[in-house]
Amino acid sequence: MNESTGHPPATDRAPSPAASDLSTVQLVERLTQQVSTLVRTEVGNALDEVKSKGTKLGVGIGISGAGALLLFLGLATLVATAVLGLATVLAPWLSALIVAAVLLLVGAVLAKTGATKAKKAVPPAPEATVASVQRDVQTVQNARKAHS
Repeated sequence: MNESTGHPPATDRAPSPAASDLSTVQLVERLTQQVSTLVRTEVGNALDEVKSKGTKLGVGIGISGAGALLLFLGLATLVATAVLGLATVLAPWLSALIVAAVLLLVGAVLAKTGATKAKKAVPPAPEATVASVQRDVQTVQNARKAHS
């Protein structure tokens, strides 16, 4: 077993006799073993790919969260500045009300836009492994047709 991936290395296999030298039972045993190895390998590859994507996603979310917090604090300071600036020409309560209304309007538009984009997103999938399994299935189908 390869300790870094958990998959058997290709060099562990001894040379096997040619298929024409094997009985039907031996061929079925070989097929069962090869399919089992293939399935284990594909599942392992899928897990590795999903773990890798998950790790990258977690790091990205953490960094984005810190950036979002700083943006929020900066925006809060700008909101206070806008209220204080308007308060020099209007009543303080009226300036706070105007700034709040503008913020609510902008927030509603952004929330609607974000919700629309999120609905169009596809769930993360191990795309490379899916493609590999599809190639495996196609290879088996082609081999079956060639021997029919």
